[in-house]
Amino acid sequence: MKNYPWLDEYLRSKQGAVKDYKAEWGWHRYMIGGKMFAAIMHPSEKYNAMYAGKDLINLKCDPMMSELLRENHPEVLPAFYCGKLTWNSVDLGGGLPGDILKQMIDDSYRLVFNKLTKKMQKEVIEACISLQ
Repeated sequence: MKNYPWLDEYLRSKQGAVKDYKAEWGWHRYMIGGKMFAAIMHPSEKYNAMYAGKDLINLKCDPMMSELLRENHPEVLPAFYCGKLTWNSVDLGGGLPGDILKQMIDDSYRLVFNKLTKKMQKEVIEACISLQ
């Protein structure tokens, strides 16, 4: 992830974001309200060549935007091991501009946060306010 040294800090800076490590999958997951909005992984050589041996980040995405991003940026792939309609993988070894990656992260966070119950959204916001 040398192309994006700011990535982990940016993901953790999202309001209420929690990072964990899913050892069985080898994924660093970034969660909001118990729901994943991003995951960083490095699939082994046993997987499809599109993903194998690459540092990837999975991000939730609007289905229409997913297709547009894939068409315009070769680093944006159908998601590895997630629903390919609403998730994309980004090859972090590629040349996707940082501002586009940040926008994709922001969109993913927003999409997941907005799917949380109103009660959970309120709890996340209140927890962040109490930390200030």
